[in-house]
Amino acid sequence: MNQLDFKGRTAVVTGGMQGIGAAIVRRLEASGAKVAVWDLDHPDKTDVSNPESVDKAVARTLKQFGKIDVLVNNAGVAGMNVPTVDYPIEEWERVLRINLTSQFLCCRAVAPHMVKAKYGRIVNIASVAGKEGNPNAVAYSASKAGVISLTKSLGKELAQSGVLVNCITPAAAKTAIFDQMTKEHIAYMLAKIPMNRFVNVEEIAALAGWLASEDCSFSTGAVFDISGGRATY
Repeated sequence: MNQLDFKGRTAVVTGGMQGIGAAIVRRLEASGAKVAVWDLDHPDKTDVSNPESVDKAVARTLKQFGKIDVLVNNAGVAGMNVPTVDYPIEEWERVLRINLTSQFLCCRAVAPHMVKAKYGRIVNIASVAGKEGNPNAVAYSASKAGVISLTKSLGKELAQSGVLVNCITPAAAKTAIFDQMTKEHIAYMLAKIPMNRFVNVEEIAALAGWLASEDCSFSTGAVFDISGGRATY
């Protein structure tokens, strides 16, 4: 893999124990970064949908590394595959809390430290579903649309601070999240991709790595597709 210069940089990756998050952790560490993983499955258990847990993770990371240069908001769930009119309210609230509110909480907690340092890179993992809306996946689609708007709002707010905020909208990657989906929904997603394959987590990590680097210097509040040709705008 190509390496970027992350020597002396400290990154946080949420949901970094598997799938896309783990690939991003590997990519950043291979490029010299020190990485803190915020995940329920990590020894330092962090629930990024809980504000108190996020605040504790920030304090713990700052104590260990002294700063946070990069935040990658990756933690998320697929939710149920059922029609909108049948979607349980409790499941809607759960998916929105994990996929969207968690990113808000992490940005809210970490951004002030980056602004104080006059440097930071925030990379939010959204989805092409947030741009197009997948049928029978209303909570997931809506949550990822919210991530896109969160990115645009925060990017504009911090545009002159030295802190850049961007998001990635991947097509589906074949990870453990597929275990939460029906076979019909997986087939639907594949049929929408002109390249006729799912994206590899390493490909998403490569894009995330650039967005998290100093080389990304004039993009903020932006949406970066990696969809195998699916995205139309």
